[in-house]
Amino acid sequence: MTTATKITLFRVVMIPVFLVCMYLSEIWSWMQIVSCVVFAVASLSDILDGQIARRCNQVTDLGKFLDPLADKVLVIAAMAMFCEWGIYPAWALMIVLAREFAVTGLRLIAAGKGRVIAAGWSGKVKTAVTMTGLSFMLIFGRRFVFSEVLDWVVVAAITVTTLYSGIEYFVRNHDVFENTK
Repeated sequence: MTTATKITLFRVVMIPVFLVCMYLSEIWSWMQIVSCVVFAVASLSDILDGQIARRCNQVTDLGKFLDPLADKVLVIAAMAMFCEWGIYPAWALMIVLAREFAVTGLRLIAAGKGRVIAAGWSGKVKTAVTMTGLSFMLIFGRRFVFSEVLDWVVVAAITVTTLYSGIEYFVRNHDVFENTK
């Protein structure tokens, strides 16, 4: 197993740790800081594993599968928790989920035709905006007067980048659907 894949697996293990810390933050407010640190470390591990995989020629099929899955589960876990707390609207979470399912479906159809659809620049921007925005919500959430405004700015930024990147994937790869039966 490559170093890059081990880092990705570390991110996967951090997801339940993050969720436990989030639940405990309802009892002990200081656990929200711990939650934020866990989320930030897990998010930053995405950059690290990608750089190591490319730089050390450790790109593997397992890594190509696990890395985006770990990213999606991490951010969806945070969004679901924020939904439970009433600070992230369910409609915005549904947009994120629908985009992820749609792009995954597009990739599956393309793979069936022997074509690989790599992550686009807009998808990377979406991931960075999402992880950064959720980190801000973790840092400032519920403690500051302006946190409600910040929450809506984050939701808007995530929604816009999610929609844009999803549309871009389909526009750039529309030919995948040609001759599909």
